[in-house]
Amino acid sequence: MLAYRHAFHAGNHADVLKHAIALYCLDYLQQKPVGLTVVDTHAGAGRYSVDAKLVRDKAEYQTGVGRLWPMKDANMPGLIRDYMAQIRLVNDEQLQYLPGSALMLAQQLRPIDSLRACEIHPTDHPILQETLAPFGRKVKALKSDGFVQLKAALPPISRRALVLMDPSFEIKTDYDKAITALRDAVARFASGCYVIWLPMLQRFEVDRFVRQVMNMPVANKLHVAFRVRDPLKDGLGLMGSHVIVLNPPYGLEQACREAMPWLVKQLGQDPSASFELLKEAKPFVPAASAKGTSGRSGPTRRTRSPAGTSSTPRSRPPQ
Repeated sequence: MLAYRHAFHAGNHADVLKHAIALYCLDYLQQKPVGLTVVDTHAGAGRYSVDAKLVRDKAEYQTGVGRLWPMKDANMPGLIRDYMAQIRLVNDEQLQYLPGSALMLAQQLRPIDSLRACEIHPTDHPILQETLAPFGRKVKALKSDGFVQLKAALPPISRRALVLMDPSFEIKTDYDKAITALRDAVARFASGCYVIWLPMLQRFEVDRFVRQVMNMPVANKLHVAFRVRDPLKDGLGLMGSHVIVLNPPYGLEQACREAMPWLVKQLGQDPSASFELLKEAKPFVPAASAKGTSGRSGPTRRTRSPAGTSSTPRSRPPQ
């Protein structure tokens, strides 16, 4: 959608959640000394100044990154502490810049990794190119539909990939396009790590999308729902975010269980603020190999809570 500019929402609660989870996944996958292909399907401009008009108009970062910036890192859960470390890399004493997903992912890449950052907006793409230029040839800012680019990127030669998919969902067709692209990607490369964001809205399309993603033919899934406020009186407005991870890395569930109560406390905007975690693990057997299996789901665990705090374990076996 060419009218959409992520600058309006840069650094808000949704960015905090999805970027923190994406960075955790990247960090975990990098523990194995094999090259990793990273695809950011909707990269935006890559970096945003808090003084830019589009950012100032809504200033959503003030109830997201802006609330976390003054806090001491030692008091943060590990998932958020690592995320804020990426924010601090592009700032000095004052919060001046809000790095987008593509910039934070690029900052964390190893020489053996590559990034395809996709942005089709004619204004944002040149800015993204300039932002990512210092990272060299393995980091590409592509003026391309991110959904289409997935077909070119998957499966990667190294058989290891991280995909961040976060379209704006400001038009209803985004839901169907995202599901179609994700199904095709999983069919091509079922073992990839997919981080999918979508807004928490009172819309049928959101509930259907969550069900469709959770029914993808992937053995392990983690659904994080983060509610920051009630809907407006007319039932409209962003209430929070959903992040679903297909093939979540070891330790992510625990890291989220420790971080989410803290995030609810820090970023919640009214008493309805809460979170919910759903971890699903079930055997997936392709149709050609299904003989002799029950097809029943494995354990599903659900947690819902309004508050708490802890830290993230850093010892994780490589995947």
